[in-house]
Amino acid sequence: MAACDHGPQGGTPGPPLGDGPRGLVFNVQGFSVHDGPGIRTMVFMKGCPLRCRWCSNPESQSPLPEPALNPGRCLGLGKCGLCLPACPAISAGPGDLPSLDRRVCRECPDALAKAVPRCGQACPARALVVHGRPMGAAGAIAAVERDSVFQARSGGGLTLTGGEPLAQGAFALALLGLARSARVGAAMETSGQAPYGLLREAAARLDFLLYDLKSADPAKHLEYVGAGPETIMGNLISVCRDFPDLPVTVRTPVVPGFNDDRASAEAIGYFLREVPGVSHEALPYHAMGAQKYAFLGRTYEMGDVALGDGALEAFRETVATARRPGKAARQAAARRAANVRDVGD
Repeated sequence: MAACDHGPQGGTPGPPLGDGPRGLVFNVQGFSVHDGPGIRTMVFMKGCPLRCRWCSNPESQSPLPEPALNPGRCLGLGKCGLCLPACPAISAGPGDLPSLDRRVCRECPDALAKAVPRCGQACPARALVVHGRPMGAAGAIAAVERDSVFQARSGGGLTLTGGEPLAQGAFALALLGLARSARVGAAMETSGQAPYGLLREAAARLDFLLYDLKSADPAKHLEYVGAGPETIMGNLISVCRDFPDLPVTVRTPVVPGFNDDRASAEAIGYFLREVPGVSHEALPYHAMGAQKYAFLGRTYEMGDVALGDGALEAFRETVATARRPGKAARQAAARRAANVRDVGD
């Protein structure tokens, strides 16, 4: 997922919205000021090819609708029980609470058809929600345009995020095309883990690009993120080369035990010398999405780690220093870039 997540705590079940190309969305959030210039409306799209251990929107990762069960909101089966007849995956569990068999969920015909499963519409207390609902591109843009007055006055617009927007490439491109036709400013937050041809098509429709760069270390990136950084780094070089006038902000989440050391910051700074026109943001690690993992029947792998005092500021300073001109920096940047220069071509 993207580096700085501001996604919802609950799903948004409901009927499909709008016409045109369709995709799966798990939230539309207005009045965001952290993900592009001005006041923005965020469209959170389902699906991501990466599995960052610290992801604060784990409900975004699956490409299918996914149920989440929050027992703290449940009214109790004795008082309610409306979920039991709604789905064969739900049974009576201990403490007068429902139990969810996720093995059955994985075979849910509604979810496999990318429709809203019936279980997500049965719970009046929203203890059981389904993350992901089908939405048409035209309907999504109509939802974005409800905030058009605020967007226009602030220089804002639409930001596609997720998940990884390019995991639903046709839907993402349709949204960006409709935004341009409606004169809505368009930004996208991407992990960069996508075919470059798709990223190039999206970039041609963008006014602003937010690009995640988590680490330049292949081994660490594979261990903590689930894939190496080669495609991501190569795509960044290529998109900056092909769209030199597109504003790009590279974001790095500073994560304890993963990239909060000096060598990791220097490697990112050296690499960014290959794309001198981009700006860079270092974002602090947080565990605000940890509870979501339990609701999804998963374990939050980061545990209770915390970012050390001064680590974020030190990271920023080290990256900035490594980006400055200098023989050693140039040599290091050349060595690292040589391994990824042609990946995105």
